[in-house]
Amino acid sequence: MNRKTKRTARTAPWHPHAWQAQSLLLAYPDEQFEQRLALAGRVTATLPEPVARPLLRFTAHAEKTAPADLAAAYVATFDHRKRCCLYLTYYAHGDTRKRGVGLLRLKQTYAAAGWRLGDDELPDHLAVVLEFAATDPDTGARLLTEHRAGLELLRLALTDDASPWAHVLDSVSATLPALAGDDREAVMRLAAEGPPEEQVGLDPYAAPVFLPDPVVGGPR
Repeated sequence: MNRKTKRTARTAPWHPHAWQAQSLLLAYPDEQFEQRLALAGRVTATLPEPVARPLLRFTAHAEKTAPADLAAAYVATFDHRKRCCLYLTYYAHGDTRKRGVGLLRLKQTYAAAGWRLGDDELPDHLAVVLEFAATDPDTGARLLTEHRAGLELLRLALTDDASPWAHVLDSVSATLPALAGDDREAVMRLAAEGPPEEQVGLDPYAAPVFLPDPVVGGPR
């Protein structure tokens, strides 16, 4: 019998720096984005080439794009296209009761590590997960690996759209183990079927802390 094993990322000293840079670049490009871009560029220069190269492609694009245009592209990409959703539990659970449980577990994981979210942050936003991974690499690597299928589907969707943020996802992917058999099957299933549909009887689990705003996008 062919036994499949689940692989997790082995963290290296540079992993937290990579995840922090990726987190900065996946947040909404607000008035502080220019500073985040400069910081991410300095960090990128210290990273291994497979992780740094796609980040440099993104930063080169961002540096020559007007801030208003970059912000508009971010909204068009992440706020209006569910297949480019940055909320990782959506890929595994859709808007179902299980998603609420997944969000709660993420918050509990953060709290156990002494990490607190801002009032306007949801725990499964990719920029938030990457920021946490930068502070707790072993736990963060496990969380990212658990959502490997959703990350790959997001990367493929951004690539299909020729989005500059696809480069950031290429970099994230380069920090994680290659897709194993189970991961590839999960990606194919998600691509064919999409996330689970809403289930009956969700009202007791509909507290705003667990559900994303109607507009999907980065932390503002």
